[in-house]
Amino acid sequence: MAEESEHTAAPATGESLLDKIADKLHGHGHDSSSSSDSDSDKKESSSIKDTSSIKDKVFRLFGREKPVHSVLGGGKPADVLLWRNKKISASVLAVATAVWIFFELLEYHLLTLVGHILILLLAVLFLWSNAHTFIHKAPPRIPVVHLSEEPFLQFASALTIELNRGFAALHAIGSGRDLKTFLIVIVSTWVLSIVGSWVNFLTLFYIVFVLLHTVPVFYDKYEDKIDPLAEKGLIEFKKQYAVFDEKVLSKIPKGPLKGKLA
Repeated sequence: MAEESEHTAAPATGESLLDKIADKLHGHGHDSSSSSDSDSDKKESSSIKDTSSIKDKVFRLFGREKPVHSVLGGGKPADVLLWRNKKISASVLAVATAVWIFFELLEYHLLTLVGHILILLLAVLFLWSNAHTFIHKAPPRIPVVHLSEEPFLQFASALTIELNRGFAALHAIGSGRDLKTFLIVIVSTWVLSIVGSWVNFLTLFYIVFVLLHTVPVFYDKYEDKIDPLAEKGLIEFKKQYAVFDEKVLSKIPKGPLKGKLA
C-alpha cells in the first residue's frame, strides 16, 4: 500500500512540475510578445514624431508658425479679411469702393459730402417734427448722443504705444547697427515714394484695402502651393544678397562707425 501511494504521488508531482514549466514558457512567450508589441508601439510613436517634426519644418511664408487667421489677429477683422462671412466682407468692400468712386471718380470733397448729408438729415427731421400735426403721426424721438471717454482714451493709448515702437525702430535703423535692415527700409521707402507719385493717397489707400481683402484669402486657400515658390525665391534672394554683400557691402569701412557707437 505504501508503494502504491508513492507511485501515485510521483506522477502527480511530475505533472505539476511539467505544468509549472509550461506556464513559465507561456509566460516568457507572453512577455516576449508584449515586449515586441511595446517595441513596435515605440517605433510607431517615434515614426509619428518624426513625421510631425518634418511637417513642422515645412517652410512657411514670413516664418509664421500659426494659421493665417491667427496671424491676422483673429476675431471679426480676420473673419472679414478671409471672407468667413461673405455678406459682411462684400459689404465692407462695397462701401470702400463707393467712397473711392465718390471722392476719386466723381471728385466729391469730404466737407461737401458731410455738409450735404447734414442738410438732408436736418431738413427731414425739421419737416417731420413740424408736420406731425398734419399727417397725424407722432413726432420723431431723436436720441441724445453721448460719447464716453473710455474708447477714445484706449485708442489714444494704443496709438501712443505704436508710435513709440515706430520711433524706437527708426532709431535702431538709423543708428547703423543693422546695415541689411537699413537698406531694406531705404529701398521700400523709395518704392513707396515712386508709387505715391503715380497715384494720390486715397487711391493708394483703396488699393491697399483691396489687396488686404484679396491676397490673404488667396494665400489661405493656396498656401501649400505658394510656400514652396516663396522658399525658392527666398533662397535666390539670399544668394544674390550674399554676392552683393561680398562685392559691395563688405568693402564699406565700418571701423569709425563702430567706434562712434561704442
